[in-house]
Amino acid sequence: MEFMTLLVLTLLGLSLVEPGFGQGGDGDRSEWLTAKEELLKKLEDKLKHVERWQSDVEALEARLNATVDELRGQKAEVGKLNKGNEGLRMRLNAAEKEIDRLKRDSGAPRVAFSASLSNFGEINRGPSTDKTLIFKRIFSNIGNGYDKSTGVFTAPVDGLYYFSFSTYGYNTHVMGAMLIKNGILQISTYDFPSVDSSDSSSNSVVLQLAAGDKLHMELWDNGAVSDNLNGHTTLSGFLVFPLSKLEK
Repeated sequence: MEFMTLLVLTLLGLSLVEPGFGQGGDGDRSEWLTAKEELLKKLEDKLKHVERWQSDVEALEARLNATVDELRGQKAEVGKLNKGNEGLRMRLNAAEKEIDRLKRDSGAPRVAFSASLSNFGEINRGPSTDKTLIFKRIFSNIGNGYDKSTGVFTAPVDGLYYFSFSTYGYNTHVMGAMLIKNGILQISTYDFPSVDSSDSSSNSVVLQLAAGDKLHMELWDNGAVSDNLNGHTTLSGFLVFPLSKLEK
């Protein structure tokens, strides 16, 4: 715009300048006017070129601004895509971990057993020097972890196991029993002799076992329990889930 202003001022200046004329008179004046018209025409042509250039520059500036806006929009969209990809990666990692867990679980043995003390009629156990209770009536023994000949359960794999048991007895002796793991008492039931004719109780626990750990039930000293086909004195257990080395 400054260049155009200078051109206009130049044209005005030229139109105002009139040289002194000699004796040539009208001839010199005519030549001067002709030259002046040619100069004005050239300046007008240049002015038109400048105006076109100015228009082209403004159009280019508008396109550049539009490109900048578009790039900003694309940058914002890329940011959204990156966040979305991060979410997908997190879900993918979680899915891979779940697949690995399912693979481990699918390859782990299924372990569950349930048994009662009496497999015929009514029986009483205790008081006795051999205090181990052997549950003879087998309801289930998936994985063969429980040995009905010894009353001992042996963990086949490392894992978390759930155990529950119930005891029933008469008031003549201490009623109850202890759950023993590798020779160490874990939980128990207990009831003193009382005026009641009979007593019953139950207990349960979740234990972390290593493969080869052994559990069984024992009577208390001077203790006794009873059972019949109604299944009052029982022992049950199952593998909740196996444990890998990293989870221990």
